[in-house]
Amino acid sequence: MEKFLMKSRELLLSKEFCKKMARNFSSSAGRAGKPIIKWTKVQSWFLARLQESASKVPSLTDTSKTESRISETCPLDDGPQIPQILKVGEKIPDLSGLEFEARSSKDGAWYDVDTFLTQRHLGSGEPEVLVRFVGFGADEDEWVNVKKAVRHRSIPFQHSECNKVMVGDLVLCLQEKRDQLIYYDVHVNGVERKTHDIRGCRCIFLIRYDHDGSEERVRLRRLFYIRGQEI
Repeated sequence: MEKFLMKSRELLLSKEFCKKMARNFSSSAGRAGKPIIKWTKVQSWFLARLQESASKVPSLTDTSKTESRISETCPLDDGPQIPQILKVGEKIPDLSGLEFEARSSKDGAWYDVDTFLTQRHLGSGEPEVLVRFVGFGADEDEWVNVKKAVRHRSIPFQHSECNKVMVGDLVLCLQEKRDQLIYYDVHVNGVERKTHDIRGCRCIFLIRYDHDGSEERVRLRRLFYIRGQEI
């Protein structure tokens, strides 16, 4: 299953993908006579592996070669300048090339961008791009505002960076529901600092989801640094 970790987080954690994987494993010859594997078990496995990978991501204070190239060639004062970064219709390279995420107007959640299909300008002069999200088909393509709904892909916090998350900060949060995992913007309303142990950061963060105003207490593993935000 490790080979599938090269795919995007949204695809790996989607209910449809995990159900397909569970069916394939359950029907394999090696599992004849054994209990059926539940799709939630598959999803939990992928989530655990992604969290392990996240702990190996360079510190958010480091500047990667990719981000350095972007900042040098296309200033981000008015949002990511998509046409200057890649050609419209060009598929973003796999894995580390998945550098952008876009906010869907349907649910207010952020998804990895697979392809920028075309672009246009509104009467106000603001640019929009038609995006295809990773793991979704053409029927889910959306026009999104470049300035407000497209940004560089968010980065998971490392355990040692919990002290950088402060009350009032805007971060990305993985919302865990019974049948789906979705990424939303949140504001940090409170922090309970706790002593770390062998498992890493044990601090608790009280967050408020921007899209519906609901609140939740979460651990650092569910929070992601939004590049461009002051931390």
